[in-house]
Amino acid sequence: MTRSRIRAMLALFAITLASTTGGAEPPEKIFPFPLSVFQLDNGLTVVGVEYDSPGIIAYYTVVRTGSRNEVEPGFSGYAHFFEHMMFRGTEKYPTDAYNDVIKRLGADSNAFTTDDWTTYHTVASADALETIMDLESDRFLNLSYSVDDYRTEAGAILGEYNLNFSNPVSLLRETLRDLAFTAHPYQHTTIGLLEDIEAMPDHYDYSVEFYDRYYRPNNCIIVVVGDFDPAELERLATQYYRDWEPGSFAPTIPVEPPQTAERTAEVTWSNPTLPLLMIGYHAPAFSDQAIDMPVMDVLSQLLFSQNAPLFKQLYLRDQVVDVLSGGAVDHRDPPLFEITVRITKPDRVDYVRDAILAEIERMKTEPVDAAVLADTKSAMRYAFARGLDSPGAIAQTLAHYLQLTGDPETVNRVYALYDAVSADDILAVAATYFAETNRTVVLLREEGP
Repeated sequence: MTRSRIRAMLALFAITLASTTGGAEPPEKIFPFPLSVFQLDNGLTVVGVEYDSPGIIAYYTVVRTGSRNEVEPGFSGYAHFFEHMMFRGTEKYPTDAYNDVIKRLGADSNAFTTDDWTTYHTVASADALETIMDLESDRFLNLSYSVDDYRTEAGAILGEYNLNFSNPVSLLRETLRDLAFTAHPYQHTTIGLLEDIEAMPDHYDYSVEFYDRYYRPNNCIIVVVGDFDPAELERLATQYYRDWEPGSFAPTIPVEPPQTAERTAEVTWSNPTLPLLMIGYHAPAFSDQAIDMPVMDVLSQLLFSQNAPLFKQLYLRDQVVDVLSGGAVDHRDPPLFEITVRITKPDRVDYVRDAILAEIERMKTEPVDAAVLADTKSAMRYAFARGLDSPGAIAQTLAHYLQLTGDPETVNRVYALYDAVSADDILAVAATYFAETNRTVVLLREEGP
């Protein structure tokens, strides 16, 4: 057994021990693996994580740009568009050549986009590190595409939008966002608005400008996890990325004004569907300094986990829902705490909604039991640590926190805040954010005859 594997096991043991001994000792850092961090002169940050995965590495390129950056009216969906476009190739590695190299390596390569970030990820053999750096640096420095290529990919985006919106939850979430936000780009979902996607083929020049703004080294972070030599990583990063020129564009992100009254809407679905209810509350932005966001995460477990009273009431006892979830994903700006419910008995919609709101109100007035709170926090911490079990999972987890702050120590600081959450914090945060005036409710029903 190697030393990094032993360190990981010891970290998990320390986490479990702290939860079972009343936390007498300060908890170990939640992220147990050794880090090496360096920055090139052009602002590109490279984070290496040594992990016992002989012969395997994960290589993530984090672009700190998502639909949050789409501030100009009429131009939503471009962050997601580039998730596709970056696979269109360069002069050195056209699309087919790029794909052939990936196949020859036996690598798993893909990408995803969110509200706040886009990431390109590859898991491959460790001896392919230089080849991967050659491929990735080339497309980040030298992406090129014709007007015809651009229009073809824009058409593919429209197809993806139509596929997504064959699911009523997509319409429900789009409606909730549009109603809850009035100024911030979180008002539109990551894929963008239909009218903007339909107009996308005519905006080739804007796509080039978007790439020029955001695909810059000072807006990106590379994360490498697994079997590599830190000195060799730094040498290769310098060799392949040093000519990438930094940028200076900084978007002005509109600030969402406080919501002052409940907002509601009802939409219909033309095909058969059970009623779907979505409730949103404006929630705090991610922070590794303020406790509000960690408290909201704990609240999501207390309200909607399978051990929660609400789940036992609505799902197990009354059997009036078959989907019940709620929470807020970490965001750089204040997002929504979204509650999603599918109701199995259409005549019980009001009952389900009232039960959820009543349980939320209870969280404002009744302190959570100390043992329940301790068990909840322990389960959250252990679930996190247990998920750090492969190079890809570790890279994605660390990349998530890096895109929020740029600092790899963020993950440890925020979990220290989770440990500090108290029953009084829960009462205060629930009262602040779960106010009726901060609530948006959207109901989707099957269209009547």
